[in-house]
Order: sequence, then C-alpha cells, then structure tokens
Amino acid sequence: MTGQVKTLAELGLTARSGREAQITGLAVDNRLVKSGYLFAAMPGTRVHGATFIAGALEEGAAAILTDAEGAEITRDALRGSDAALIVAQDPRQALAATAALWFGAQPEVMIAVTGTNGKTSVATFARHIWEELGLAAVNLGTTGIEGAYNAPLNHTTPEPITLHRALRACVDAGVTHAAMEASSHGLAQRRLDGVLLKAAGFTNFTQDHLDYHATFEEYFNAKAGLFARVLPETGAAVINIDDPRGADMVAIASDRGQRLIAVGRHEGAHLRLTAQRFDATGQEIRFEYEGRAHLARLPLIGGFQAENVLLAAGLVIGAGEPADRVFETLPYLGTVRGRMQLAATRANGAAVFVDYAHTPDAVATAIQALRPHVMGRLVAIVGAGGDRDRTKRPLMGQAAAEHADMVIVTDDNPRSEDPAAIRQAVMMGVIQAGMDSAQEVGDRAEAILRGVDALGPGDALLICGKGHETGQIVGDDVLPFDDVEQASVAVAALDGRLA
Repeated sequence: MTGQVKTLAELGLTARSGREAQITGLAVDNRLVKSGYLFAAMPGTRVHGATFIAGALEEGAAAILTDAEGAEITRDALRGSDAALIVAQDPRQALAATAALWFGAQPEVMIAVTGTNGKTSVATFARHIWEELGLAAVNLGTTGIEGAYNAPLNHTTPEPITLHRALRACVDAGVTHAAMEASSHGLAQRRLDGVLLKAAGFTNFTQDHLDYHATFEEYFNAKAGLFARVLPETGAAVINIDDPRGADMVAIASDRGQRLIAVGRHEGAHLRLTAQRFDATGQEIRFEYEGRAHLARLPLIGGFQAENVLLAAGLVIGAGEPADRVFETLPYLGTVRGRMQLAATRANGAAVFVDYAHTPDAVATAIQALRPHVMGRLVAIVGAGGDRDRTKRPLMGQAAAEHADMVIVTDDNPRSEDPAAIRQAVMMGVIQAGMDSAQEVGDRAEAILRGVDALGPGDALLICGKGHETGQIVGDDVLPFDDVEQASVAVAALDGRLA
C-alpha cells in the first residue's frame, strides 16, 4: 500500500506511554523495514525477533510490536529512540489484526479448510463450484493463488502481512470469493486471525508435522483453533464426522454456537454420501441433503475425492449459496493439480497418476482409492522428505507395501539429509509389511521410468509425494523436477513417441 499512512490507533494498537506514531508500512523482516514502518518482532523457535530490533531502528522503524520478552531483550536498543513500543500478550494475534486493518480489504466471502490431508482439493473444488455459479473466485494455499487472480505463495498459509497483501490484491482484481487452506503452522502462529470467515471445514487428522508440533494433541489443538478461535460464532462449521476426531471438532463448534454441517457416510451426517460406483475415468455418487437424494457423476479418480467434493459443497452452502445450485455444478468439477492427476497413458492402456500423498495415511488412502478404477496391478512409487518427521518414514513404506502390488522406493526432497538413509528407513517399513520384492532406486526420474516400464495392460502407476511441485530440494538447491512431466517423458520414451 504505497503512500499510505495510518496511526497506531487506526491500526488498533496502543503504545507504552501513549506515544503515537505515523505508520507507512509493516514488516516482520528487519531487512524490509523502511522509514516509518512498524516492525513486528515475533518470538521464534530458535531466536526471538527482538534481536533484530536494533537493525530495524537503524532503517527508520517508527514503531515496534513485540511481547514482554522482546521488550526486555531490546530495552537498550530502544533507549533514546523515538520509536513507539507496543507490547502485546499475543503479538502474533495483534499482528494479524493490524495487517487486516492496514490492507483494509479481503474478499467478501471467505472460507477456510484445515486437516492433515485434502485441504488443497477441498479449497480448489470450492473455487470450481463458485466459478460454475458465475462468481469471481480464488483458492489460496499449497499451489499458490489460483483462479480469477493468480500469484505464487511461499507458504500454505502465509504470515499475516503477506496474506493480507494477497487478499487485498485479490479484491483489487475483482475477486469476491476465496477459499483458503489453513495449515497447522498457520493456525498455531495466528496467521489467519485477521481473516473474516463465513465458513470453515475439517477434513481429517492423521500423523504429520511432528517435527514442528511436540505431540499429536498439540497438532490437533492447532487445527482446532480454526473453530475454537478464528471462525466466528455466526459462521458455519463443515466437519467430516467419519474421521475419529470429527466428534471433537463438532463439540468445539457446538459449544460456540456455530451452524453445523456434518459431512460423511454416517447416518448423523447432514450431507451424507450413501453410494459410489467407479469406472476407468471417474465415479458416480449418490448423496442426501436435508432429506432429499441426489445423483452426480464426478470426473475424478479416487473414492476419497467424493468426500472432498461434498466437504467443498458444504462449505459453499455454509457460505451462502443455494444447495440445489451447488449440486448442479458437481459434474463439471476439474482435477486438482497434483492430486490424483492423470499424468500419462501408455499405448497398452495402462495409466500413470501423480498424487501429493506424503503421509502414511494419505499413501494408504490414495492407493486404496485408486484400486477400484484399476483392472490389473497397482504399482506405487514412494519416498519421504528430509529434515521432517522421521517417525513417519517406515510408516510410508509400510502403507505402500500393504496396499500396492509393487513398490519402488525413491528420493523425495532429501534436503540436508543423506538420501540413502531416508530410503533405508522407508524400505524398513516395506520389509516389515512383508514385501521382499520392492525396488530401491535413488534417482527419481529412473524410478518413474522403471515404474512405467513395469505396466502391463490394465495396470496403473501411482507416483506419491510431490504432486504439483516442480522442484526437488537437494541440500540448499532446488533442482527442476516435475513428476507429471517425468511420467510423460517416460511413457513417450518407452512407447516410441519421442521425436
């Protein structure tokens, strides 16, 4: 917001000693501070942002937002400075509200979805539904901002300044409806607390991110914050009650008086999936809502996609659209990039799919969901990322081995770790599951080539882990790599289609 000036009072902030300040911008990185900026010095996992306050003051910061610890750390740096000091009990929450006021606009209808798996699909399907209804819509998350306005994002749920800058850009581009992914990191760090939601959704809860959250319960509580804190009492809570933790989310939403739209196969679901029939290119579903039965054909592979679609439909309904009009759009939904995406088809009819499945539960779910669409063998390629939760690595291999007919273990994003050590941990799970025929192929391109080469008529290959990603992180480098592209190249080479 170049050229804008607001007072602390206009941003909902009060400085110690009542000092006022004219703010010309916001920053959480002291290297981005300019004259007149408010610098937010947040507590971190390794170092407190207050250690950078001196640098921010040198660049002309007019105000500092921090907590009591940060104020103590920077007492000497602030001595003699004209900068206003704002000390908040929860500075992250204060920053979220401040960013919302600074940028001053967000799409009129906002929804958010949390859960271990399915967030991107649900947010994208919600955007697709709105588009079919003639509304200017976007989804924001792992794949960036997509729809009526497009832009990259570095995080699934960006920090508040980046997030509200993006939301303002969406509004300026004419966007009226937006679906967000709410990551556990983003919720724990209060990044969404300035977003005005009409509805919020919960997909599922399984193991992930235990490199960041100390325990399962801490991880769950972070996600539960979407209903316990961010979604207002007037909002609609759309919850998958088939998940074991769905009842806990329902209890939180009910305690706050939020409108509940339960989704699932159980009889207690308001939006209930009652039947599915699969074929080679999609599925037909039967579902009930408010006592009426509906049929729809979905051009989507994987049984769980029906659950994602119905959750998205519930969110759109909860945000104000008529149910009948929403249900009419379902046959026109498109595949989500990197989510059960058909990447290539061999000359013998065998299909190659790419999916973002990067947790044990997601791998098992993806393989099982693909099975009804496949007449022959199902081959799975699986790996695990470096510098992330190590406990899930053997579980990834176990999940693949228990549900696929053939498994190839390869590198994902090894980052700073030894790729061979990661593969060994994944292979341990494969062996524990009783499969002794799995292949270990470090080079991901070669692994894909071998997987494609193994396909006979009626077979299918599922490449798990990276989905929409277009790079592989090795050390500090991001090397160009796209699973969909590699699958197409492998099929072309083996079927003699290369020029």
